[in-house]
Amino acid sequence: MSEKKIILSGIQPSGKLCIANQLGAINNWVDLQDDYNSIFLIVDLHSLTVIQKPADLRNRCMSFAAQYIACGIEPDKSIIAIQSHIQHHAELSWVLSSLTSLGELNRMTQFKDKSKKYADNVNAGLYTYPILMAADILLYNANLVPVGSDQKQHLELSRNLAHRFNKRYSQTFNIPEPYINKSNGRIMSLQNPSNKMSKSDVNENNFIALIDDPDVITRKVKRAVTDSGSDIVFSDDKPGLKNLITIYSSYSKMSPKKIEQMYNGKMYSDFKNDLAELLVESLRPVREKYEDLISCRDYLDEILVTGSKKASYIASKTLTKVYRKIGLVKKYEIK
Repeated sequence: MSEKKIILSGIQPSGKLCIANQLGAINNWVDLQDDYNSIFLIVDLHSLTVIQKPADLRNRCMSFAAQYIACGIEPDKSIIAIQSHIQHHAELSWVLSSLTSLGELNRMTQFKDKSKKYADNVNAGLYTYPILMAADILLYNANLVPVGSDQKQHLELSRNLAHRFNKRYSQTFNIPEPYINKSNGRIMSLQNPSNKMSKSDVNENNFIALIDDPDVITRKVKRAVTDSGSDIVFSDDKPGLKNLITIYSSYSKMSPKKIEQMYNGKMYSDFKNDLAELLVESLRPVREKYEDLISCRDYLDEILVTGSKKASYIASKTLTKVYRKIGLVKKYEIK
């Protein structure tokens, strides 16, 4: 790779990629890929903390890869790979687990939240999830990591482990910095605007998937929660309407104030009809390119094989250095 700084990010292949993923993550990846050595992963190992249907998981991995590309991630500029294809992630995770205290893991709020959500399957993988995330980041010596508010604590653990390893064994890892998303605002659930929009929501009316059909998008927008009253204003007092205006602003590049002026004196139905049309047309190129890509499995396979080879080359160099520093015997070449 060139001397550019490294940016790394990834998304779990659960649920369906939605507009919150595009606006909050993928669009930023597209903008950053020219200025950084970019590695964008489909982090399938992380998804195993929840019981998965094997065939569905495999299909989602391929679908997500196609959607990354359809949204503008260019394989010639960025590494696109499936996490489990690079064995070094699990290996470094084990090394880092030996540097992580139980107290650090006990303080992870996401484990507490997910333990309640998946009370019938509270497993060790869910508990050690942050260590695997640290391995994902440190394995490539990432300089910059785009993270959401729910992942900031995990990135801080990654930074602490990098410092700890460097102090104990000498300089090895970069200390990753968070990338702060400069989007218009957080995208919330269509039916419950007090919660963030989630691609894994069991109620699909709560989110708009990137590859939803036009009629599905229109139906979801029309069913979206607004608020009492009739004025179309961007206000915390109207969280449902504020969320829809945020979405409109994000795709139209118009300010919320301008949108308020446009719809002064108009009805909610007028605004929702226009928002639905805006989303249908904005997502049409993504959906059409996705359909072309997903029907060409050989091409997708080639991209993922190439990506995993490039990622494995970087990861292997890091892990070899780590193993040498901690005192493991150098691997013998098998002939």
